[in-house]
Amino acid sequence: MSQLTGKTIVVTGAGRGLGRAFAQACCEAGARVVIGELRMDLAGQAAAELAEQGFQAEALPLDVGDTDSVDAFAAAVRDRFGRVDGLVNNAAIATGIGGKGYDEIDVETFDRVMRVNVRGLWLVVKAMVPLMERGGIVNLASDTALWGAPRLLHYVASKGAVISMTRSLSRELGPKGIWVNALAVGLTRVEATEYVPAERHALYENGRSINRPQYPEDVVGSAVFLLSDAASFVTGQVLPVNGGFVFN
Repeated sequence: MSQLTGKTIVVTGAGRGLGRAFAQACCEAGARVVIGELRMDLAGQAAAELAEQGFQAEALPLDVGDTDSVDAFAAAVRDRFGRVDGLVNNAAIATGIGGKGYDEIDVETFDRVMRVNVRGLWLVVKAMVPLMERGGIVNLASDTALWGAPRLLHYVASKGAVISMTRSLSRELGPKGIWVNALAVGLTRVEATEYVPAERHALYENGRSINRPQYPEDVVGSAVFLLSDAASFVTGQVLPVNGGFVFN
């Protein structure tokens, strides 16, 4: 039996990149997947591609930075599926914000990153947990928060907050039968990281214990495990998935 057979899994920001890979992996593990996505053109295409492969996937609009959108998404999930068995909090602002020193970041951008990456994650958890009787939550952190990547302060701070929130949520949700963990993902070759300078890619790829680029398929297996019943006694943990670039 596949690890997620019979489960309904919500994946935010799953229209492309790493989120799209999580949706694919969850489907291949037997789950029915709900794609929550700001870009409905991408979400619809992803759901259609999954359906063509014989999987169950539905795309619903979601802007994690907007409270009303999160509430509407939760209502739609409840009406269509009744319950949720797992959640991957993948949606975040990561593209085009790096390269500035701490004193060069404008307040508007800093606040936008925090609104989406931190507050947005909290809003989605708050909206989805009432639909969960038990199950796993996987929060996408970043190993930048483990080694303190420079010239990316707002993003690094937001992912550090995700790690702390994961630990706190594990305490609050454990009694409800919900386990919560975070993946501290290394620099992954996806569309969102194309803007990253070549020297930063080289820093990772030469500094890893496994000296090569990281791809979405290197990450998704860990998420599937943490969503599955096999991980139901694993909670509050931060798992670096980065080929050994930094250790937790």
